[in-house]
Amino acid sequence: MLADLNLGDGNNVGTANGRIALDCSVRKTRQGHYTISTTDFFFPLVDSPYLQGRIGAANVLSDLYAEGVEYCDFVLMLLAACREMPEDQRNICTKEMIRGFRDACDEAETAITGGQTVLNPWPIIGGVATSVVAEGEFVPSDGAKVGHAVVLTKPLGTQVAVNVQQWRKKNNRLWKECVEKKVATEEVAEEMMHRAVVSMGRLNRNGGRLMRKHGASACTDVTGFGILGHAQNLSENQVAEAGIEIHTLPCIAGTAAVNDAVFDFRLGVGYSAETSGGLMICLPEENAEAYCKELEELDGYPAWVIGRVVESPKRESRVLDGVKVLEV
Repeated sequence: MLADLNLGDGNNVGTANGRIALDCSVRKTRQGHYTISTTDFFFPLVDSPYLQGRIGAANVLSDLYAEGVEYCDFVLMLLAACREMPEDQRNICTKEMIRGFRDACDEAETAITGGQTVLNPWPIIGGVATSVVAEGEFVPSDGAKVGHAVVLTKPLGTQVAVNVQQWRKKNNRLWKECVEKKVATEEVAEEMMHRAVVSMGRLNRNGGRLMRKHGASACTDVTGFGILGHAQNLSENQVAEAGIEIHTLPCIAGTAAVNDAVFDFRLGVGYSAETSGGLMICLPEENAEAYCKELEELDGYPAWVIGRVVESPKRESRVLDGVKVLEV
């Protein structure tokens, strides 16, 4: 739909033919630096407005970190206060969303310098994140090399976990099916949701800043298109004729069972949507384990080698038959 509108001028850095794609707009300035900018927003997926705000900030910052930068220079906040709420509830909810967003930005060592606020049927929060960097201070996303390993820094399954929690609270048919098929109990649903919220609210900052140290050649974060959707988008924007083969899917414990037995979110084939997901990084195979180890030491959570970059004249990515599903 958008291809016919001729957006952009062909001068984006790090995408095939300089076109609009991937995570950020990367532009060379007249002064010789590079401006890296992205925007995103987050609908309510969690009960806590504070956590919604934190996840919203982590989500928008993630696109910057996918460019291998460590610092965000400033953030503009995009905020929609819910006009359907009573005024006292709206005030509390809006303040808590902003507080969560601000706390995540404080952790990222960046500042909220402005933005826009509107009334809306749903409370929404997001922002515009910008970094200004010099040559060599970021990783262009079009340099993947055949033979490089592919690393993922957060588990998959957030969409499944969020939906199971919603089913449980409504006590609907799908929740009853989870119980009948013994793929989820109340305790399992709570634990899945807890792991999902922790993952969604965690910054990808350390993952991004380690990319240059370990020789990363391309990266994207995994969000709404699922891991295969983003792998395909990444492969289509490479200079080399390359694709990504995914041999391992690390999933939040319990989510794969729900996906297979109750409702098909397409988790096992790589198309289940994620929110504030991990970085999917291409880097030399000999550096992959060291990257994962150093990131776990910094963040306290594992990362995984999930695939490799392969020669592909059509730039196709795929999940391999017999893919290994890890419960994490």
